Amino acid sequence: MRELFSDLPEAVDNTLVIARRCSFMPEKLAPILPPFDTVGGRNEAEELRAQAEEGLKKRLEAHVFTEGMDEAARAEAAKPYHERLDFELGIIEQMGFPGYFLIVADFIGWAKERNIPVGPGRGSGAGSLVAYSLLITDLDPLRWGLLFERFLNPERVSMPDFDIDFCKDRRGEVIDYVQQRYGRDKVAQIITFGKLQARAALRDVGRVREMPYGQVDRICKLVPNNPANPVTLAEALDVEPELRKQRDEDEEVGDLIRISLQLEGLYRNASTHAAGVVIGDRPLHELVALYQDPNSDMPATQFNMKWVEQAGLVKFDFLGLKTLSVLQNAVDLLKRRDINIDLSQVPLDDRPTYEMLGRAESTGVFQLESTGMRDVLRRMKPDRFEDIIALVALYRPGPMANIPKYIACKHGQEEPDYMHPVLEPVLKETFGIMIYQEQVQQAAQRLSGYTLGGADLLRRAMGKKIKEEMDAQREKFVNGAVEQGVDKAQASGIFDQIAAFAGYGFNKSHAAAYALVSYHTAYLKANYPVEFLAASMTYDMGNTDKLNVFRQELQKLKIDLMPPDINRSRRDFAVERKDDGTYGIRYALAAVKNVGGSAMDALVELREADGPFKSLSDFADRADPTQVNKRLLENLVRAGAFDQLHRNRAELFESLETIVRHVSLAASERKSNQVSLFAVEGGAPQEQDIRLKSRPEWPQMDRLKEEFDALGFYLSAHPLDAYAESLARLEVVSSTEAHAAAVRKGGQTRLVLAGIVVGRQIRTSKSGNRFAFAQLTDRTGVFEVTMFSEVLASSRDLLDAGEPLLVRADARIEDDNLRLLASSVEPLDKAVERTAAGLEIFLHDTSPLETLKSLIQNEGRGRGRIHVVVPTARGDVRIKLPEAYQVSSRLRGAVKALPGIDYVKDL
Repeated sequence: MRELFSDLPEAVDNTLVIARRCSFMPEKLAPILPPFDTVGGRNEAEELRAQAEEGLKKRLEAHVFTEGMDEAARAEAAKPYHERLDFELGIIEQMGFPGYFLIVADFIGWAKERNIPVGPGRGSGAGSLVAYSLLITDLDPLRWGLLFERFLNPERVSMPDFDIDFCKDRRGEVIDYVQQRYGRDKVAQIITFGKLQARAALRDVGRVREMPYGQVDRICKLVPNNPANPVTLAEALDVEPELRKQRDEDEEVGDLIRISLQLEGLYRNASTHAAGVVIGDRPLHELVALYQDPNSDMPATQFNMKWVEQAGLVKFDFLGLKTLSVLQNAVDLLKRRDINIDLSQVPLDDRPTYEMLGRAESTGVFQLESTGMRDVLRRMKPDRFEDIIALVALYRPGPMANIPKYIACKHGQEEPDYMHPVLEPVLKETFGIMIYQEQVQQAAQRLSGYTLGGADLLRRAMGKKIKEEMDAQREKFVNGAVEQGVDKAQASGIFDQIAAFAGYGFNKSHAAAYALVSYHTAYLKANYPVEFLAASMTYDMGNTDKLNVFRQELQKLKIDLMPPDINRSRRDFAVERKDDGTYGIRYALAAVKNVGGSAMDALVELREADGPFKSLSDFADRADPTQVNKRLLENLVRAGAFDQLHRNRAELFESLETIVRHVSLAASERKSNQVSLFAVEGGAPQEQDIRLKSRPEWPQMDRLKEEFDALGFYLSAHPLDAYAESLARLEVVSSTEAHAAAVRKGGQTRLVLAGIVVGRQIRTSKSGNRFAFAQLTDRTGVFEVTMFSEVLASSRDLLDAGEPLLVRADARIEDDNLRLLASSVEPLDKAVERTAAGLEIFLHDTSPLETLKSLIQNEGRGRGRIHVVVPTARGDVRIKLPEAYQVSSRLRGAVKALPGIDYVKDL
């Protein structure tokens, strides 16, 4: 470089000057908070105390005092609350955090006044009575045994940290309020940095080197994709021989990989923290450098979360929780039926709720819907809120080992072990099992005389398992217990037992707060399942797998899921009263693929403004061409949304260009304000019929396939419906029954399943063998089957989408998930042929009947029987052919190929 810049030597020297100027380490500052406006000249501590005492008074009136209590009883009930409040306020004032509590209470109060759903709490903050009094949290910490010292501890000085859950849809409104309240130049998000991972590095380098996209894409797909634990490029080279082969045989690929290895792990882009917001007492550029995301009007700090706190800025977490949106949507749907529900007032001992959970009908219930969790619910049969808190805390790797003991003790099959009589009050709620971190603190307090703050340090030391800290804490614990009259050896043994629990103890404050959200979702599902499931489906409308799970749940509950309808459906899933007085769910227009929510909003507004669409022509005359295009109409037709205007989907589909032209022409006429030649008296345009191309309706199987492509699953029927009797003869189990069948057989068994192929991924193992994951759908859901090399080699040609297959598989439970390993795969039709007793043939009309009879007679007589179903003006007529014929795959195929055949069903 000095040679290159020999005429300007100071240029090289200046690079060092610039580097030294950039190498700046800010001083660590104490937390900086904006001042909070107080009433009547009070300071922040006085304001906090006044608000907390007023809030506690309202909480006691609403939730603690009961009707008929006299003044003495009320004073006695209130005494522990006032004592706890004074204690907490003293600690908060001592540590200098009144302003923090006031700021959080302010924006949460603003949100609640505007009916923006706010979570009951998250993390250790739910253990604070001050937070409960200020409406920051909604869980009474005294009733549920939650500890303030787990949140704030003067013996371990750190900032309080409230993580606040808001309704996902309206979280932005709260952040906007904070910007207005404290000044937009004093509020910012926190930056995060995205790193180049293996595939991204390969793609970026390939793009810059102008390599063919397809070639780079194929190379990228040789790198295993595991979002939870990303695989490095070096690791991919170790396990994927094809990647090494391409590197060694192609110089260009070798350069691509070599450069990518050097770039992997570098920062690629700046983004913002999902929830973190900082609020300063001055314009933030005076404290930290700022970054302006071009896609946001809110700046971000250039320091990440770790460094921004050292610069004195306090982080506030504004989290979006989808479940709160679901709950609010369900409550709003109930209001339309004049049913008003206040979730903060629902009883926590609702029998239908616990009975539903005991039956493990927890699909859609927050945190309780996994397959493994349903198995625990079935065995536990929870009947109190404490059981749900325990479940939230126990259902994790490690603590799960205690679930069988909890259940056995709950049902009286085992006696609880409290380790020492003095610990029984601490452990009685959880049947002698130390589940919560708070129990560790309380045990140390009761047994060894720790303060709760000191016990929190003990808990942390036990969690870290640092030998020096553990030895010091053991000595303190044992000596304290001996002073309380406990035998030294017994005290040491109890210390070891508590240490074992503390390694995976859970924060009870967090478990209790989230258990309340779980209970609220369970309560709504148990008592108002139609509204709850409609709301749940709305917030998962982009996830067709989840929608299919909800569809199955509706079938179990005998709740109708009605198809999309251009005249009845709304943008979201809606509750609809049926002719028989019961309620069902109408499919959402926006849940149809590739239609767009804004276009569906516009369509619904048009319908509500001018009335339902009377005909296809009426729709085309009124539709907005900026919102309606061919692709949108294609999927609405395939999904059946126009069935009430015109039942022949094939005709509609083939005539879409005509319909789109009509929409555009009608809009032009409206815009020009010209009177049509076909106007009726008074100037109103006369509706013009749209001439559709004449086409026979799609056969049933094609109709279902189109529906599947538009919705992501089969709604009106399933291709396997035609095989129902045959599947029973083949002893096929459904995908939803498979897990339970494996559990009944001790976690391992062989099953027979049937399904339609909807996807596949073929991979190469470390040893170079090919294997596949095939996704299939049956009448109850989607399941995945693994096929190793031998089975894959014999069945690879069968894995085309839409193929019905019969799979014999070894089923095994692994980590509460069902794994299916195929031992054989064959076409379902071939398997059915071996067991079929006959055929049922459904016709569009009578035209192919004579041809069909001739075809069947040419096959010769045999053991089968054949029914033909012919549509007439009065309904379907079933014709049983007088003689029995051989039912072969050749006959079945020939019948299906005849024009005018709707579909064929095996008897």
